[in-house]
Amino acid sequence: MADNKAKSIKPGNKTPPRSPSDPTKDRAAKRLSCDSNSSHEGAMAGEISALEETFRKFAIHGDTRATGKEMHGKNWSKLCKDCQVIDGKNVTITDVDIVFSKIKGKSSRTISFEQFKEALQELSKKRFKEKSDEEAIQEIYKLIEGKAPIISGVTKAVSSPTVSRLTDTSKFTGSHKERFDPSGKGKGKAGREDLVDSSGYVSGYKHAGTYDHKVQGGK
Repeated sequence: MADNKAKSIKPGNKTPPRSPSDPTKDRAAKRLSCDSNSSHEGAMAGEISALEETFRKFAIHGDTRATGKEMHGKNWSKLCKDCQVIDGKNVTITDVDIVFSKIKGKSSRTISFEQFKEALQELSKKRFKEKSDEEAIQEIYKLIEGKAPIISGVTKAVSSPTVSRLTDTSKFTGSHKERFDPSGKGKGKAGREDLVDSSGYVSGYKHAGTYDHKVQGGK
C-alpha cells in the first residue's frame, strides 16, 4: 500500500511562478515592436528600382497633375524615343503605339508600372531578336534605367529674305520711317506723336546748338 501511495504522488511543478507584469510596459513593448516592423516595411517600400524611377520621371513629364503612377501614350512614345528603344529598324514608332494599345485597358488611356514592364517585354523580343527572352529584357532595361526625359532647346527663328525685308527699318517709308532713328532704334513716344519744338529753331534746322560754340571759337 505504501508503494502504491508513493507512485500516486505526482512530482510538483519546479517552474518558478511568473511575477505579475506591468500592463503599461507590455503595451509599450508591443507598440515599439509594431513601429519597428512598420518602419522596416516603409523603408522597403520606399526603395524603388532604377527602372521604376525612370518610369516615374517620364510619367510626370509635361503634366503638373501627374502622380507618376501612370503613363500616357505620348510620354510612353517619348521614353522609347529618348532611351533609344526605337532604333528605326527592329522597333519603330508604329510598333511602340501598337504595343501600348495592346497592353492598356480598352477604356484606359494610361498604363501602370506593371503594364509598362509587360510592354517592354513585348518590345524586347523585336529589339533584340538574336538574344533569349531573358537576355532581351535585361538589355532593354539597360537602355532605360537611369534615364530622364530629354528637354528640347528653344526653337531658333528661321532667317528668310521676306523676314529680313519686313524688319529692315532703313527701307520703311511714310509714318513708319518716322518711328525709328537712322540706327534702327525706335524713338518711342517721339516717333508716334507730333511733339512741339520749343527750342526757337525752325523745323528741320540742322545746326541747332552750335551758335555758342562758334562765338567762343571766334574769340
